[in-house]
Amino acid sequence: MKIKYWSAAALVGCLAIGILGGCDIERRKSDAELGLNPQQAAGRKIYDNYCDRCHRPYSTKGKKGPGLKGMFQHKYLSQTGLPANDDRVTDIIRNGRPDMPGYSQVLSTQDIQDLLAYLHTL
Repeated sequence: MKIKYWSAAALVGCLAIGILGGCDIERRKSDAELGLNPQQAAGRKIYDNYCDRCHRPYSTKGKKGPGLKGMFQHKYLSQTGLPANDDRVTDIIRNGRPDMPGYSQVLSTQDIQDLLAYLHTL
């Protein structure tokens, strides 16, 4: 009986910390909920595998790198000042930046096009 009480108390405590601590975690939406077409959904998988560890997709707050929400809605990229267009972002994905690896040896041209299609939805 003591174990059940402590387990329930620990669960309630964790929930309270998450709620009161301003937890910014939200449920991940499905591709359908986001209205992604097949190319954008493929790009989202690539994003999840290579980009998500450093960039938040639906926030302007970053992790190691900048958040990418609304990246293409601006004239210039926030960190580099380069034009926010497919050519510049493709260059960054392929060649990397000082704190970001390049993916030219990992991602195909189609992968990059799919990834760009997804990034445009952010």
